[in-house]
Amino acid sequence: MPDPIYNVLFLCTGNTARSIIAESVMRRDGGGRFRAFSAGSHPKGVINPFALKVLEDYGFPTEGLRSKSWSEFATPDAPQMDFVFTVCDNAAGEVCPLWPGQPMTAHWGIEDPAAVEGTDLEKERAFVLALRYLKNRINIFGALPIRSLDQVALGNRLRDIGRMEGASGHKPEVA
Repeated sequence: MPDPIYNVLFLCTGNTARSIIAESVMRRDGGGRFRAFSAGSHPKGVINPFALKVLEDYGFPTEGLRSKSWSEFATPDAPQMDFVFTVCDNAAGEVCPLWPGQPMTAHWGIEDPAAVEGTDLEKERAFVLALRYLKNRINIFGALPIRSLDQVALGNRLRDIGRMEGASGHKPEVA
């Protein structure tokens, strides 16, 4: 029996940067096991140009990416999500729609690269860092033996991924 293809939705408030980056990374690195989507609770309708630049510079797909509302994925005819990950603290604190199919959820918040002030180089550096953190999490998630884990173990693993280096508010331990 072939492995199932899992639908994954990445959420943020504006759907301009982190969730867009995560969608693109999952598209490329998902190994055909995942269909990636992104959305925002209050989408801005545009993608941050630094997000697009960094994705393109690192060889991630950008075609078809757009800033959209999470309401598109809460309708009965929307793709049924298996996993929903919030990648910003604001979206994690909001009341989410009821997702058809009751997907597994976790918070994978990272600092907002779009909030960085400074030169274009400093802003781009923040987007590269966000890409690195999201790519690490997505690759660890993609390597999980999803079918062989029970719901509790899988939920614990998903939450552990969200606490990895780069988590918003995460302070590295001092040895």
